[in-house]
Amino acid sequence: MSNAPAAPQCPPPPARPARKTWTAGALTYTTGGVAALFLWLLWGDLAWAMRDRSVMPMAQWYLNSLGIPSAVYALLISSVPAAIALVAGPVISVKSDRHRGRRGRRIPFLLALTPLAAFGMLGIALTPFLADEAARVFAPGHPAGGWLRAALDGSVAGSVLQDRQVVAIACFGVFWVAYELAVIAAQLVFGGLINDVVPRALLGRFYGLFRAISLIDGMIFNFWIIGHVPAHFTLIMVVIGLFHLVVVMWTFLKIREGAYPPPPPPRPVGAGRAGRFLAGAGDYFRECFTNSYYVLIFVMMMAAMMAFSPVNVYAIPHAQSLGVDMHVYGKFLALTFLISLGLSYFLGWLADVFHPLRVTIASLAAYALVAGWGGIFARTAETFLVAWVAHGVLAGCYFTSAASLGQRLYPHSKYAQFASAAGIFLAMANMVLMPLVGLLIDGTGRTYRHTFTVACALALVSLAAAWGVHRKFTRLGGAAGYVAPE
Repeated sequence: MSNAPAAPQCPPPPARPARKTWTAGALTYTTGGVAALFLWLLWGDLAWAMRDRSVMPMAQWYLNSLGIPSAVYALLISSVPAAIALVAGPVISVKSDRHRGRRGRRIPFLLALTPLAAFGMLGIALTPFLADEAARVFAPGHPAGGWLRAALDGSVAGSVLQDRQVVAIACFGVFWVAYELAVIAAQLVFGGLINDVVPRALLGRFYGLFRAISLIDGMIFNFWIIGHVPAHFTLIMVVIGLFHLVVVMWTFLKIREGAYPPPPPPRPVGAGRAGRFLAGAGDYFRECFTNSYYVLIFVMMMAAMMAFSPVNVYAIPHAQSLGVDMHVYGKFLALTFLISLGLSYFLGWLADVFHPLRVTIASLAAYALVAGWGGIFARTAETFLVAWVAHGVLAGCYFTSAASLGQRLYPHSKYAQFASAAGIFLAMANMVLMPLVGLLIDGTGRTYRHTFTVACALALVSLAAAWGVHRKFTRLGGAAGYVAPE
């Protein structure tokens, strides 16, 4: 045996700390992976939010410039999108929930819907030219006008084509339907994508950042661009449409979804395609509308969104009726977004820490007070601007705090289905309420401050429903142990 001394034992190397990871379904992210995901989604949101922040106010300005009645204005801006959501929302959402493809269950739909939205924006941009061209052709002295007027004299088509306003409304309506169909469907599917790829523990903060990008877009558009809309409507709309098409398509081509469990098999029926459709519709309505808890959630969200709509839809006509210049309007709206920007990430953090439902209730209570003040005092340009900014800030507080509410309350595997069911409630209300508000405004001599009065009443309805939701939410486990009822 050797008597050599034993070699000294080296201490084992210190264990490397485990990397922090997050999961979303079958996806697992490191910190770097989460950062990359957020950067791609926020890059797409830059174009997505610019579309949302610009197309609606530009459409409102254009329709108002045509001098159409308030009820027709509300029908196009509010009721037509509501009807689209009522029909298309449930079909596309259920198909997305059940789809399994090479690119996942959400991205194929988003890649198809994005070009349709761009088509609608480009068509709206060209609507003034189409209306002007129709009026020019029917003007005396135009080379083609003589035989065209003779060919269509006395016909419905001839009467329509000779009326520039009718041509403008008809063209706008066609392109607006295409745009709204794409936007409504894409919003439902995109919410499902966020539900599938963003870790649940980070949803509030993600939506806070998402909201911040949206607000920055709103500040850029309203501070520097909206004042130029009357002179450069078509150019601005074309640029935004093309920017949206390129950036959003690029983003969705870079995002990857995880693997999903197979969808539940369709219930066997014996009446062919019609039978399968009716069975699917029955399952949809039974799952979404027979549980009073979900119905109460839908009422809460519907009343809240409806509360903000009257003021938003009639903001530009209200401002112009009080002599507010579009440049001034845009700068005060940019101020609203600047204030909301400072609150966005903080509100997202609050939603993650205290639950979005509780932060939503606080936002609704504050908004009801502000809307009531506006209904009484928004009679001059100065008081309108004060009420308008306060409305915008508190509505933004609701949108930021409630952004992840569906993901936190609905069944995870059927998020898009339940989101579309909430959209049915909102669509039915929009189809009725906005034209009624238009009739109220016309019937009171265009007294636009009544939009704040209606907003206050609806906020109180939403607040009452939210309190009932919170009571049931607490019984289902609350913030610590909530399980969505199936």
